[in-house]
Amino acid sequence: MNIYKHKQRWQFILFITAVIIGIASLLYTNQLVEKMSLEEQKKAEMLAEAWTQIVNSSENTNLDFYAGVIESNVNIPVIVTDTLNNILFTRNLDSARLEKPRYVTRMLKKMREHANPIIIPLSPLEKQYLYYSKSKLLMQLTYYPYIQLGVVLLFILVAYFAFRTSRKFEQNQVWVGMSKETAHQLGTPISSLMAWLEMMKIRNGDKEMLVELEKDIKRLEKITERFSKIGSRPVLLKENIIAVIDTAVNYIKARTSDKIKFSLRMPSGDITVPLNTALFEWVIENLCKNAIDALQGEGEIEIAVSDFTQVIYVDIRDTGKGIPKSMFLAIFRPGFTTKKKGWGLGLSLAKRIVEEYHDGKIFVHQSEMNKGSVIRIVLKK
Repeated sequence: MNIYKHKQRWQFILFITAVIIGIASLLYTNQLVEKMSLEEQKKAEMLAEAWTQIVNSSENTNLDFYAGVIESNVNIPVIVTDTLNNILFTRNLDSARLEKPRYVTRMLKKMREHANPIIIPLSPLEKQYLYYSKSKLLMQLTYYPYIQLGVVLLFILVAYFAFRTSRKFEQNQVWVGMSKETAHQLGTPISSLMAWLEMMKIRNGDKEMLVELEKDIKRLEKITERFSKIGSRPVLLKENIIAVIDTAVNYIKARTSDKIKFSLRMPSGDITVPLNTALFEWVIENLCKNAIDALQGEGEIEIAVSDFTQVIYVDIRDTGKGIPKSMFLAIFRPGFTTKKKGWGLGLSLAKRIVEEYHDGKIFVHQSEMNKGSVIRIVLKK
């Protein structure tokens, strides 16, 4: 449980760090954009002044300086018009599209929206107007931080999913290795026990003891079968889920205190679903064991099956202590447990069997503290 708390804490810290870096980058870039905007405004005013001097100059005036000011502008798009909006001069527009009136008109409209024009006085009754807009460099700088954040976010997402996939693959390998090794280790003592059982039968041992011993050996064989199937892709067969659940519940019921009451609410008739019987019985047993732990010695457990057109619901309801909403997802994670003793693998194993092997869903359907919980399994028919 502490592992997941630390993980969530680090995820939160990394998220906050990314947000801080993003905000700092935006603020710094915005400051640069504002400074460049002021510089371009000053340049536009200088252009207007140079244009005024050129237009109002006499024939003998040396205009090289003012012409140089206009020629030095290689970034800021400029349009000069008269009072009737006739275009007199353009600078730094797309030369290939200048012959298209719509292009120039559109650019003029954008410049009007960008800033008020600079008035160029020619005489008391005659004026011209200089319009300008942001340079390409300033436009690129404006959008750069957003592009940068998008690239960083994309990189983080790719890295996260790659790490998650790699970690999931490693977890799968651990599951497979552990399951195969457990099945292998159980195989030898089970074979030995079966041999001893046959010898005891030949020597006419206690029949009641032999029956119980045979039951335990069959149980061990079933456990071995389950672990061996976890280690490989199990085969699903059309099985009557009512009978499978009934068998699993009866096994748990026979080994549980009389103070815990079991009830089955199922439709009449058979319901066939693609199942691996050995593994699905394991799911029901694990869910019932968790419900028994939640009851703390006394209460009720109800297993209900609902039949729909394409899916069925299997609800395991208990009247126990309930599950906090903050733990609805966490309880299915490997190693998560609230018990002093336990590995925290029961529900994670159930989730793996239902979702990965049976293409179904398992989740906390509802829960109320000190009143009980409902775990729901959804299977396709």
